[in-house]
Amino acid sequence: MKLEHTIEDPNEERPAYGNWVPTKLIYATGLIGLLSGGVSLLWPGALVVAAFFLSWAAYFTYARYRFSPRGADLQNRIRDLLLQHFDWDGVGQALDIGCGNGPLTIRLAQEHLRASITGVDYWGGAWQYSMQVCTKNARLEGVADRVTFCRASAASLPFEDGFFDAAVSNLVFHEVRNSKDKRDLLKEALRVVKKGGTFAFQDLFLLKAVYGDIDDLLETMRSWGVEHVEFVNTSRSDFIPAALKLPFMVGTIGILHGTK
Repeated sequence: MKLEHTIEDPNEERPAYGNWVPTKLIYATGLIGLLSGGVSLLWPGALVVAAFFLSWAAYFTYARYRFSPRGADLQNRIRDLLLQHFDWDGVGQALDIGCGNGPLTIRLAQEHLRASITGVDYWGGAWQYSMQVCTKNARLEGVADRVTFCRASAASLPFEDGFFDAAVSNLVFHEVRNSKDKRDLLKEALRVVKKGGTFAFQDLFLLKAVYGDIDDLLETMRSWGVEHVEFVNTSRSDFIPAALKLPFMVGTIGILHGTK
């Protein structure tokens, strides 16, 4: 039997979904470390500062690699876990809140051929994401006819109450600057989901300084009239390395999912 091998074209355009660890974070900590190392020639005490920042540069480099497809592909695996708890029949319209470069929006369109998916993001300068990249990714993935992207804040979604059949969000709410109480973002996200609709939100829900006690958060959501909600502790997943289970990385993430 003849085996055929597919040769990848290096000039072929591929979707660009980005990495949760920006390169500028690595460059910034590395640069400060190197500059401090230079200063240590005049002031030996600066070696401590140099070692501190170079260690962080090394850590962020490791994290970026593990999140990437070349490493452990942790970004996709964490998104996969979210989708495993997104119990939607795929009929109608779904919203992806904080879509970044559109990986989750596009994935939903690929898996639910009878659905229309809307991705919203504020696309601020803190991240290497943009609406233009989203649109290009959707075209490259062959779903441009069933996805829409628009600029909006998660704190004030430009949609009527109950407009969507389902909603998802992945590691976004804690980044929203114009909402002091992040629980308000959950309420706003649920507002645009119809009664009986499906939702699955992943964020730093175990970070008490942001969301309080998880049991209290669940009770608060039920007090809003949510029919059913459950919590899944993503941070306990075996595929996440211990080194990345720090609170500011993915050590406090979890999924709230259910039916409105």
